[in-house]
Amino acid sequence: MRDRVAVFTVFALNGLALGSWASRTPALSTHVHASPGVFGLALLGASIGMLAAASVAGRIVERAGARAVVAGSTTLAAVSLVLIGFAPNVPLLAGALLVIGASVGLLDVAMNVAAVAVERRTGKPIMPVFHAGFSFGALAGSLAAGLAAGHDWSPARHLTVAAIVAVLVLLAVVRAVPGSRPEYVAEAAPARAPIRRPVLWLLAAVALCSAIAEGASSDWSALLMTAERGVGPGAAALAFAGFQLVMAFSRLAGTWAQRRFGPTRCLVAGSALAAIGLLVTATVPVAAVGYVGFALAGAGLAASFPLALSLAGDAGKRGDGTGGEREIGFVSAVAYTGFLGGPPVIGGIAQVAGYGMAFVFVALVAALILPAALAARRSRRREDAAAMVGR
Repeated sequence: MRDRVAVFTVFALNGLALGSWASRTPALSTHVHASPGVFGLALLGASIGMLAAASVAGRIVERAGARAVVAGSTTLAAVSLVLIGFAPNVPLLAGALLVIGASVGLLDVAMNVAAVAVERRTGKPIMPVFHAGFSFGALAGSLAAGLAAGHDWSPARHLTVAAIVAVLVLLAVVRAVPGSRPEYVAEAAPARAPIRRPVLWLLAAVALCSAIAEGASSDWSALLMTAERGVGPGAAALAFAGFQLVMAFSRLAGTWAQRRFGPTRCLVAGSALAAIGLLVTATVPVAAVGYVGFALAGAGLAASFPLALSLAGDAGKRGDGTGGEREIGFVSAVAYTGFLGGPPVIGGIAQVAGYGMAFVFVALVAALILPAALAARRSRRREDAAAMVGR
């Protein structure tokens, strides 16, 4: 159980870092005297750093081992939290966000590789449970940020404390994280690069659609509820909280669901449920229905991203039981483009046609997970059949 607890804790630390700084954006923008537009450009630094790091993280993990990358990237993320808190102006804040984005990009791939290693050791499909750790960590970080703001803690003080806690927790669990030595063997490397495998492009499409739909629900749910459903800011925040809570608890049930129905059926059912929930939220002008719709979306999207990464790791498995680092890195890098492209597209639709139509678009994106998952299963079967013929 030590490696399972350690990997779950690392996922929670990643969520804690995000919840800590993202929840203090109002105070951070005030501290650096940034207008909304300028502050939005600064926030792009995190997405750019994440995407750039994820594109090379697979190779780094393959050579250095998941444990070393988890330790280094988590430490770098903790340092970045301090830099964010103390940044005196917009350029330095953007630079600090770029660094934390890069560290999180490395950490995301490394912790998912470690999670796949635990799945292989136990023979249990527990990837969604690890991602539940991220959700609970993000919630804990948000709650702690709220308490810090309520007690008039500056971002510098709050994020420094959060960084110290993260490093102490990391020291307590890092030795139990799988991947203590490099597992890369040149002659055992996959014959085909990830970019040349259709199954990985399809799994990347699943992860990309999930990232766009999840990001939209997190970033725009409160705005929809206040602008078009007539609720106050406090009540509107409950839509985001409900989405995150339902997603977290649904991920805890992911192992049972995957064992009972299989990963593809879970992806198909989740896609349909998320699309229905988002479509109802977008089209029915009743606040209560909006809350229910976002809860359904949280349940439906809960397994999409973790299952896409788990299946990518399985697609890269070598005969000696190792492998999958490059495949997970490739799928993650494609998915992270959703964090760059999603907000401007959704914001543009909302500007022209309103938040309701924007969420109709998000519902369509969530629905695309269904055909991508089915196509990925067919593509993997064709690969397996071709490999058998080749033998």
